Amino acid sequence: LAAADPRVRALAAQVIESRDQDIPLLLLKLKGILNSASSGCEESKKIKQDIYNYELTQYCLLVLKQDHSRLRGGWATAAQLAEILSHCCVGLEVKEDPEEFYKKFLPSAIDNLLFLGRRLQARFIRAIKDEEKQDFLRWFRTVTDAICWLFGGHIQLATCVLQNDHFLQLLITDDVETAIIMMSVLHNILRVNSSVLLQVDEETLHCVLDELVYKLSSTTNPVIGNAATKLLLLVAKFYKQLVKLLTTRYKGLKGLLNKQWTGKGFDRDLNQLLDLLYLEQSDGKGEMQRQHQAACIIQAMWRGFQTRKRLKKLPQAVTTLQRSFRAKREQELQHLKKQKEDEALKLQMQLQRQRAMRLFHERQLALLEIIHASQVNKYMEEMEGKSALTIQRFWRGYRARRNFHQQRQSLKEYKAAVIIQRAACKFLEKRRKKRLLSPWKDPKGLTDEQRLALQQKVDDYIKLHPAPEMSEEMSKELHMQAQEKLAQFLLRSRLDQRAAQRREALLAQVNTDVKLLMNAPGLAESTEKDLDVFRSRSIPVATKARQSHNAMLKYTCGPWWKKLGEEFVEDDVIPDDALNAELETLFIGGKK
Repeated sequence: LAAADPRVRALAAQVIESRDQDIPLLLLKLKGILNSASSGCEESKKIKQDIYNYELTQYCLLVLKQDHSRLRGGWATAAQLAEILSHCCVGLEVKEDPEEFYKKFLPSAIDNLLFLGRRLQARFIRAIKDEEKQDFLRWFRTVTDAICWLFGGHIQLATCVLQNDHFLQLLITDDVETAIIMMSVLHNILRVNSSVLLQVDEETLHCVLDELVYKLSSTTNPVIGNAATKLLLLVAKFYKQLVKLLTTRYKGLKGLLNKQWTGKGFDRDLNQLLDLLYLEQSDGKGEMQRQHQAACIIQAMWRGFQTRKRLKKLPQAVTTLQRSFRAKREQELQHLKKQKEDEALKLQMQLQRQRAMRLFHERQLALLEIIHASQVNKYMEEMEGKSALTIQRFWRGYRARRNFHQQRQSLKEYKAAVIIQRAACKFLEKRRKKRLLSPWKDPKGLTDEQRLALQQKVDDYIKLHPAPEMSEEMSKELHMQAQEKLAQFLLRSRLDQRAAQRREALLAQVNTDVKLLMNAPGLAESTEKDLDVFRSRSIPVATKARQSHNAMLKYTCGPWWKKLGEEFVEDDVIPDDALNAELETLFIGGKK
């Protein structure tokens, strides 16, 4: 390690000190370091050995397992790291603990690369835009090339690739472009290690052959058919014992190849495969083959009849099918978009929270360095108290917002009920005022007996309560006293009214001056025109009158929904509360 490349050593130090989000971009520097030396030379081997010793390849291996849609650089960085990892492992000779490298590290690298390929394949299939699909296809091809390069440098990895569950999942796909790429990977595996199919278990072998035959039977794409035919031909050439398996396990394979793929542009490979299959067939199976072909023809005719019968009823179901398909696709797109937004928001909130915590700890450490040792406990207690208050404040705010959201609907209903009740009450009051008075009806007259009884009661009351006798002089004196008291009361009330009017006028004047002073410019910016406003009393009055007039116009021209409660008020009456804000400080003619 002492004689290690300084660039590798510096990069390893940066990776150790960096955050997890920055590590993928830092590891891309390995590409420049690897390209600085020619492939196969001693310098290149030394650089790869240093990279492995400083565990940078282990970092690449771990990064490939992450979800790169949340990391800087995205999936393009993941594809480049896959290429870097494969180049670092090919040509590397590990002298210390080689078993760890060949039996643990390399299989893990294959597994992570295949897992990355599955993620890229899934996103390529879900992509909608052509540009996005091309990007994912290019990155997927880069990862598969890295896998081919890796097992090309380490032949024993071909068996590991073939037995990996991710590889079988990648191969079992209905997408044309990724299926072609995966069949090319399988072709490279057979080229690199011709005995690999004999080294895998029977279940894996059957899965691979089943998928190849299925692709031949389920598609009419000549590119898929050509690739699958070449792979079966390669299997039949390299493994003579597997030809019998092809003829016995897939009895209709020869008829399928003859009928569906003849004349598609790869007849040479197709004829070679058919010759190998027919050579394996015994003489007693010729009649069985013809019977099988006849059965296939009968089945094809029957399926054609059924299909034509079903197509007659198809137009009725096409509209419903298209509508449901579009609705489902739109729903999936909306769900995917919402999921991406939620993931982005969650990641952003997590990053902000981590950044805030880091800044808080840094600031706390800086303050602890400044504070004297005897004041540390006091400072920590104050910080704990502030933290507790902050947590309580946020919790109360959250609880209040939650209760408000729960009660919002009931508040709306309550306000609506109040508005409706107010309007109904005003309407009923107005109708009650306009209701005509009933015509006057004379009371019924008294009978003679009732009149005599009433007169007797009046006489008895007068006898029991005789009126006090008062002379004319006493009446005049009492009248004069009442007149004096009434005059004093009227004079005092007039003086009080004038004093109240004077106070109201002064208050209105003071309020007007306050308003003007608040809106006036500073002394440094004031002009002669601004001073005239305070010298003359007519200008503030005119200003406030203009403001009140604008307020009345604004109320008159306002929208209907603001006057919902006043729809049953007289048309020429403007509510006082609508003008209070402007008229309460207006001074005109000695009145407020």
